[in-house]
Amino acid sequence: MLQAPFNVAVINRDHKIVAANENFEEYFGNWRNRHCYEVYKGKSQICENCQSEVTFADGRVRVSDETGIDRHGRSCQYALHLSPLKDKSGAINHIVQITTDLTETRTWQRQYDLLFERVPCSAFVIDRDFHLVRVNTRFRETFGDPEGKCCYQVCKRRKTPCRNCTAAMTFADGAEHVSSEVGVHPDGSPAHYFVTSSPLSRSDEGVAHVIQMATDISQVYELERELRKTQDFYEALIQNSPAGILAVDPTGNPKLMNPAARDLLGWTTLQLPAAARLKELLPQEFSESEACDKKLLDLPEIAVRTTRGQEIPVHLSAVELKSGRQHLGRAAFLEDLRGIMRLEQEKLEAERMATVGQTVAGLAHTIKNLLMGVEGGMYMMDSGLSRGDTKRIASGWQMLQRNFEKTNALVKDFLSFAKGRIPELHPTDPNTLARDIVNLYVDAARMQGVELVLEADPQVSPAPLDRQGMETCVTNLLSNAVDAAAMRAEGGGKVVLRTREDEGDLIFEVDDNGSGIDEELKEKLFTTFFTTKGTKGTGLGLLTTRKIVQEHGGRMEVDSTSGQGSTFRIRLSRERLKAIARDATASAPRSSEQKP
Repeated sequence: MLQAPFNVAVINRDHKIVAANENFEEYFGNWRNRHCYEVYKGKSQICENCQSEVTFADGRVRVSDETGIDRHGRSCQYALHLSPLKDKSGAINHIVQITTDLTETRTWQRQYDLLFERVPCSAFVIDRDFHLVRVNTRFRETFGDPEGKCCYQVCKRRKTPCRNCTAAMTFADGAEHVSSEVGVHPDGSPAHYFVTSSPLSRSDEGVAHVIQMATDISQVYELERELRKTQDFYEALIQNSPAGILAVDPTGNPKLMNPAARDLLGWTTLQLPAAARLKELLPQEFSESEACDKKLLDLPEIAVRTTRGQEIPVHLSAVELKSGRQHLGRAAFLEDLRGIMRLEQEKLEAERMATVGQTVAGLAHTIKNLLMGVEGGMYMMDSGLSRGDTKRIASGWQMLQRNFEKTNALVKDFLSFAKGRIPELHPTDPNTLARDIVNLYVDAARMQGVELVLEADPQVSPAPLDRQGMETCVTNLLSNAVDAAAMRAEGGGKVVLRTREDEGDLIFEVDDNGSGIDEELKEKLFTTFFTTKGTKGTGLGLLTTRKIVQEHGGRMEVDSTSGQGSTFRIRLSRERLKAIARDATASAPRSSEQKP
């Protein structure tokens, strides 16, 4: 008894311990002259439902789980084995008590149970027939009630075991196996999960039970699927965009270049260019612009350089790429302007040809009218000479003079209109130009009862203009406005010449309070030889004005209300003016080189 590897004690019918081994004393402390309930439980009287009392009474062996106090006063759990000792007469006067410590075993059991239930994945134990022996709470939440069912019935709603079952593999080779599976949630939605199969217990036949840990990745799978869709969506947009798109990291190294950008820059290899090479191809404004939260650049017309050195006009815009506060780099968007410029040139040419056609037709009609007037004057003179009628001769002579003057005015205006030339643009102060014109015409306007006013915006800055051509335009509009204002029956005619800026455009605006223009006449304003001045006009003034404005890359606008007056507006894009001036400067040396 003394050498037994467990606690052994002997008690008598008074429950007093009469003998014990060293293990017992080591576990429960001093036992001598003490009762078992004192040593085991720290009590002063016999326990309720004392198993020793029952054993003394019936002489049977008993085993029970007990809770007591060890020699350090700590709570302990132990298994108590009671065996009666009979004397020669068969009486039971002593009982042998063997105790085995269960404290650590129970602690491990509780920890295991707690871990099994609280582990953040589905844990389940299956036997060799794939029956679910035990499952945790997460398993029930993920797959539903497993009562009396096999794993493939609960997890996958199958009637037969799965192919390539990891549990079957573990049962077969006793090793751990991992796989990705698709099951079914209780609501019928797919359950994507990773499962690990490990052997749990063994028997003579091999692995008896397998424990599987399944991590539900359905949300992760769905997020990956949505992320993949989003990536495919934006990649399709970028790859098929007609605009060139490229992106660089914070150090300037290219990270993306779509097919349109490759075509534009003439980059034919699959490998992206080095940072230094890309810097040579793009405008320096792209690499030198400072980081900001808004759009970095918006350059309506600038040139990029191809790998062969050819300059191509583009509209370049750039943005900063950020993720939260992290700077990811920058992206550039390039719109090839060659097609637009070609269309603009073709449109101008078509308009020019149309104007030529209209002009020829109108000129023929006007000459025909003049010839009819000359013919009438000649008839009057001939008939006067044959009759000796001096009054008729004088009348015919006056008719010839009027038609001569009209022919002379027509030829001058037509020469002015037909004069084709590239505008000579020089830095010009629009306010000074407008002021000089007003000073020149203010007295003449006053003689017609019209007040001529200048409203020059001091914020207007100099622009490249053909001063002579622009003076002709503004003077034509001003002259027409004064004539219109002078025709007011109630007097009080007023004409205002304004200069101002509007979204990058330089504006010359002539406003009058004349009779205005109805819609029918407005449609004829810029047709050849149309005039509202009767015999005083040739119908070429507005046409000449529009031609000069178009040569400046601008356009004409008209606002008019019948009975209230009209506003004629010259709108000149400052970007177009700069481009025309730049082109004129670039072509000047070539022109000189062609001269013999």
